[in-house]
Amino acid sequence: MPELTHPLLILVAGPYRSGTNDDPDLIGQNVALMEKMALEIYRAGHLPVLGEWFALPLIHTAGSTQIGDTIWNELFHPVAIRLISKCDAILRIGGPSGGADEMVRIGQEKGKRILFSLEEL
Repeated sequence: MPELTHPLLILVAGPYRSGTNDDPDLIGQNVALMEKMALEIYRAGHLPVLGEWFALPLIHTAGSTQIGDTIWNELFHPVAIRLISKCDAILRIGGPSGGADEMVRIGQEKGKRILFSLEEL
């Protein structure tokens, strides 16, 4: 595959907690799906990113003790929202997710390219 002159930085936005009842195994499946898409984005010549890659270490370092506690809420979505400004595009994947839909909405407001499949690249 030829290297792109200007690879895009693409935020993968999909469900994290939605539909999981905070079950760690189901959350893990959601993250695995986003990471699988991230690998496909990379192999297509772009640079993928997940908000979780930035937020979760910060949440841990800040002392969060459970999903949805004050520290978790302070950081989880706000980190991804800050990240949107640095991204060229957002790839929305998976099922219902208020957070992922919020990333799309904010991305649209900021004039970012919104994708719903890899074929749109």
